[in-house]
Amino acid sequence: MTSGTFYALLAGFLGAFASSSAKLSIGADYLREICETELKNWAGGKHWPNQNVTTLCERLHIPLHLLCGGFLFICNTVMWTFFSKALKHSFSSARATVATTASNFISSTFLGKLLFGETHTALWWVGISLTLSGLLLLNGCQARIQQKDRKDQ
Repeated sequence: MTSGTFYALLAGFLGAFASSSAKLSIGADYLREICETELKNWAGGKHWPNQNVTTLCERLHIPLHLLCGGFLFICNTVMWTFFSKALKHSFSSARATVATTASNFISSTFLGKLLFGETHTALWWVGISLTLSGLLLLNGCQARIQQKDRKDQ
């Protein structure tokens, strides 16, 4: 794997993580549910009164939103840095874009399932497959054009 592809894959993952952070930051119920679930699990099976858990999660509500908002900005910044490096180290900008987009779609799928319990229908998978196929087709066409231009020179 070339370094450009590696940077592109990292950029795609960080883009997906930034999107997940934004969803956590804006969606009020996600963080509260995660907080309550994790506090109950952290107690090691001890039964905390639900009122105490809820009160603590309400106190942590704003700091958790701010933390997720911070992750959003940090991940976006680092994602653009890695995407710039991918463009610099790749043979073509199309190749870096295809790898980043594919990585972002796939990472978003797994993070959505892991963090939010999302499921995707067959139609969603067909749509993603067509999108990625189109990106690969564009990448292949651009590679042929570049080879033809080299031969003509």
